[in-house]
Amino acid sequence: MPSALGSGFAGSVKLKYVKLGYQYLVNHFLTLLLVPVMAATAIELARLGPGELLTLWRSLDLDLVHILCSAFLVVFVATVYFMSRPRPVFLVDYCCYKPSPSFRVPFTTFMEHIKLISNNDKSLRFQTRILERSGLGEETCLPPANHYIPPNPSMEASRAEAQLVIFNAIDDLVRRTGLKPKDIDILVVNCSLFSPTPSLSAMIINKYKLRSNIRSFNLSGMGCSAGLISIDLARDMLQVSKPILNYFGIWHT
Repeated sequence: MPSALGSGFAGSVKLKYVKLGYQYLVNHFLTLLLVPVMAATAIELARLGPGELLTLWRSLDLDLVHILCSAFLVVFVATVYFMSRPRPVFLVDYCCYKPSPSFRVPFTTFMEHIKLISNNDKSLRFQTRILERSGLGEETCLPPANHYIPPNPSMEASRAEAQLVIFNAIDDLVRRTGLKPKDIDILVVNCSLFSPTPSLSAMIINKYKLRSNIRSFNLSGMGCSAGLISIDLARDMLQVSKPILNYFGIWHT
């Protein structure tokens, strides 16, 4: 059984790299096609030398039709190349939620809570190892529900936490940039674990009275990988949008 699982995993990894290679080939087809031709042409021109090039140019019987056709071909290839290139996407501005100092949980407090909640030494050692390797500092903050002994998670507390984080970040961004909520074209909301109904994106749309034709996406319950997925989705949406000014909002909790 382990060998079968290992072979299946290896096969999936190989298929992943095949897919990535195919995508790279499709996205850079014109580049891969033109680079060898241009390299061969440059090598041949360097081999001939200035005198032979001048003799070759004088021997050519070029008329206006040939020149126009050649120029049109060059312009056509250049146009197709630049139109097929994916447009770059830049992060223009952003805001992060800055929690109150009362939410701060130092390592000693966190470990003391763990000891009071669970007497399992194995679990305690595991939590200690996680803290040492996670890169979290002494200024790390936790939501109010995690300050209780034992913790008191609930739907109401999770929704209040999401509203606190998201609404404060949006308010700071709108105030700093002067952006009007009605100007936002695309909205992507990502939350690693909390996935309520109605969704968090609907909560934002109703709170800030965003326009009715906004394209909204709600990514929830997908774990930490949803952060990268939301960034990739934002990039794809901006690249396929019309080349006009688009305002995009991404909120990750």
